Amino acid sequence: WQDCITLFLQTEMCCDAAIITNSPPWLLASYSEGNLFQLNQEEIQILLARDGREKLFHQGITLAGTKCLLIRDNLYTEGNNTMDLRTKAQSRGSQAVTVVQIESVYLVVMGQKGTEGGPLNLKAFEMAGYIKEAIH
Repeated sequence: WQDCITLFLQTEMCCDAAIITNSPPWLLASYSEGNLFQLNQEEIQILLARDGREKLFHQGITLAGTKCLLIRDNLYTEGNNTMDLRTKAQSRGSQAVTVVQIESVYLVVMGQKGTEGGPLNLKAFEMAGYIKEAIH
């Protein structure tokens, strides 16, 4: 999984990435110089829970200690399987975050400052497709 992280970071669109799973909630791989390596089990569990997803739009979600707003949630929509968030960090400015499901694991990517959520989502979705092909 670490190779997937390295490959995604080479796109220059993203500054951080992690691979997580929800059974059990666990961080499988991450960029050691980023912030997502700090994702904890509770954050992963909340992020990937199938029940109570509508409250995430109102309450937001915390990823690696950073509060995020939920912009779009299609994580469990067949054929899309993505979620878009935006950090609320005041000191660093906000950044786009995309989560994409790849079978039983999830790729979490954070865009460089100035990267919009749409292009980041598209790139993450494309990378997920490549990873799915490599698995099979």
